[in-house]
Amino acid sequence: MTTQPHDPPPYARPGGFPVVGVVGGGQLARMMQPPAVALGVRLQVLAESPAASAAQVINPAPLGAADDLDALRRFAAECDAVTFDHEHVPTEHLRALQEAGASVQPGPDALVHAQDKIVMRRRLTALGVPCPRWAEVADAAGLRRFGDETGWPVVLKTPRGGYDGKGVLVVDGPEGDWRATADAWWERGPLLAEERVDFTRELAALVARSPSGQAAAWPVVQTVQAGGVCREVVAPAPDLDPGLAAGATDTALRIAEGLGVTGVLAVEMFEVQRDGRTEVLVNELAMRPHNSGHWSIDGSVTSQFEQHLRAVLDLPLGDPRPRAPWTVMVNVLGRRDPEPRHLDLFRSYLHVMAHDPAVKVHLYGKEQRAGRKLGHVTAYGDDLDAVLDRARHAAAFIAGEIDA
Repeated sequence: MTTQPHDPPPYARPGGFPVVGVVGGGQLARMMQPPAVALGVRLQVLAESPAASAAQVINPAPLGAADDLDALRRFAAECDAVTFDHEHVPTEHLRALQEAGASVQPGPDALVHAQDKIVMRRRLTALGVPCPRWAEVADAAGLRRFGDETGWPVVLKTPRGGYDGKGVLVVDGPEGDWRATADAWWERGPLLAEERVDFTRELAALVARSPSGQAAAWPVVQTVQAGGVCREVVAPAPDLDPGLAAGATDTALRIAEGLGVTGVLAVEMFEVQRDGRTEVLVNELAMRPHNSGHWSIDGSVTSQFEQHLRAVLDLPLGDPRPRAPWTVMVNVLGRRDPEPRHLDLFRSYLHVMAHDPAVKVHLYGKEQRAGRKLGHVTAYGDDLDAVLDRARHAAAFIAGEIDA
């Protein structure tokens, strides 16, 4: 990472400190608040409701929908930079904000690649980025042709709106009970078909890039998914060949530059074995802080949330190096039918804090729902097995999966 000299940005705010506005009131906006305070940056959020995760801890938090252009205009007028908790702001609205003089980070020309999976695949292919084989399919006949060519099963995705396993179908063959769901999706337009990748494991490369082109990268991590939802992250990815790690990081940096990304970019990848070689294929992109980077709050010199704020304001980027040899982040997921004790998440601190005072717990202020991300825990240290056990135990206790 290199540091470049900067002139102070011309912010017309008391003391010269800027205001960053975050569209969306989820946990990502919530976790930007502590580093914003440390940086002297004023944070405000356009929240969906007063009970939104970020609205509980950030003031002001005006209410407004991400697709309400008038609300976005009023919000952006009070901010020196506008960024996002999610990717669901219409591209044309972002262009309207830019035309009105707002600093939108990342801009619509970049963000569209995280909003539309077909647009993403086209651009990554043009950049020469290794991806699963894919095709844009408009109907069942097109899907049959793709499956016959690449082999079944195949993965069918909605171009927009899917996350945490939503908007994804695994299609075993040209006939099956998938048709009703897919036909409903096709009513809204073409879908993305991809080969089903026989991967060894899933990885994520997290980088940040500022408008002036400065970039920084964290170690490549291993992610573990359950039911389409990230369950745990290990930083760095164990036993990852250094050359492959460097190549994955280089790919993420090339994508950030090629797409003009500003802020944090998460590149989700598959590690695969092909023709006797180990390589990575790019699966998904997120242009914001990402679940695969939550470990960095406690595990790196500069967290992804602080770095995102630095990047969108074009400040010199921070040091992304890890603080310990191993850091493990485990998500706390809501149970289907929690017992009364498990509804009181705060009381679970009594056990977790006493059992392991070094474990860090982050809860998001959310009502419990089955499979919902309620928070995460982080542990770090010199012994990977011990760190895994500590993080998993804390998360399982808070979620009510164990009682001791």
